[in-house]
Amino acid sequence: MSNDQSPIILAFSGGLDTSFCVPWLKENYGRDVITACVDTGGIDADAAVALEERAMALGAIEHVLIDAKQEFFDTVIRYLIAGNVLRGQAYPLCVGAERGLQAERLAKLAAERNATTVAHGCTAAGNDQVRFEVALRTLNPDLVSLAPVRDNSWVREEQLAYLEQHGLPLPPQGSAYSINRGLWGITIGGQETLTSENTIPESAWVLSANAFAEPKALSQHTINFESGIPVALDGAALPPVELIEKLELLAGNYGIGRGIHLGDTVLGTKGRVAFEAPAAVTLITAHRELEKLVLSAQQARIKDSVSAVYGDLVHEGKQLDLACDDIEALLASSQERVTGSVKIALRPGQLFIEGVSSPHSLLAATKGVYGESAGEWTASDAVGYARILSLTGSLQTRAAGDLS
Repeated sequence: MSNDQSPIILAFSGGLDTSFCVPWLKENYGRDVITACVDTGGIDADAAVALEERAMALGAIEHVLIDAKQEFFDTVIRYLIAGNVLRGQAYPLCVGAERGLQAERLAKLAAERNATTVAHGCTAAGNDQVRFEVALRTLNPDLVSLAPVRDNSWVREEQLAYLEQHGLPLPPQGSAYSINRGLWGITIGGQETLTSENTIPESAWVLSANAFAEPKALSQHTINFESGIPVALDGAALPPVELIEKLELLAGNYGIGRGIHLGDTVLGTKGRVAFEAPAAVTLITAHRELEKLVLSAQQARIKDSVSAVYGDLVHEGKQLDLACDDIEALLASSQERVTGSVKIALRPGQLFIEGVSSPHSLLAATKGVYGESAGEWTASDAVGYARILSLTGSLQTRAAGDLS
């Protein structure tokens, strides 16, 4: 046993894996355990109380709840919106994008408590183990990271048996689905997502179960952005976190943002997960349309190219890498004129953009009317432009000797 008697900081969600870790770490390392929950969305007041009660009943000497929702928006989500980041053209990084921030707050707590060790409940099969450890090593290479469930290959039945033998409370049981929830959406894993053939049952959806069962009336709304940041919904100014929470309920009721993502894991294998991200999908769709109005083709092309890289880095837990700082600087610069309003219409399963307006509209700036009148050039200008634009192709045809 090590002479180190500093407390172990445990990332705590209240699920089986992290519940098991509390007594196991105490028993096997002979050290106190401080549980920490970094709230990046999805934890209400009742859930917060239940988490603390569970942690203390399992043997933690202290439980810390860290509200990081606003910080999550400021340091991650705003750039996911700015980059219109959709992994695999579908998945808005609902869960996983917060791991770097959570690791950062865990490392900060460790420094405050003079702790040398941080632990988490990740298994060897998922992405989060890599995200946490990449972020923790980036923040503090000397910080010891423990993952008891992964490193000892504990299975669910063994963890339950351990808690029962020690007379400790068991986490809620019975659900066949693993649900992770945050400010940016929900992921749902189950037997169906282990293969590629089938969807999950209607009852397994959290926000949108039976959203298509009964007809719903058309619902129209307006979202306002200032420099790429969502600032108002239907004329009411709201902080971004509150706006996202309201939009989640509003659009989720229509089944917006529901999907199943099939893609590449951090480890290089294929993975599949169901997700519900009504606010994320709505905001990214609206934001992208506003950008079409105010950004030039070159701006959009450059931004799209770095946004894909940014999404990969965040997915892999590398958002503390300096490359992310560079991309974020470009994304922030690109948002200077992304100010305006977007009108949306919601129907079951359909998000329709009705219109956009902006004081920086490039469409309104032209003297011409698309398809009607040039305004900015003459007919002879158009003939000359077409002639110059065709020059490369004309020379290629001539060089190939295809003229007859």
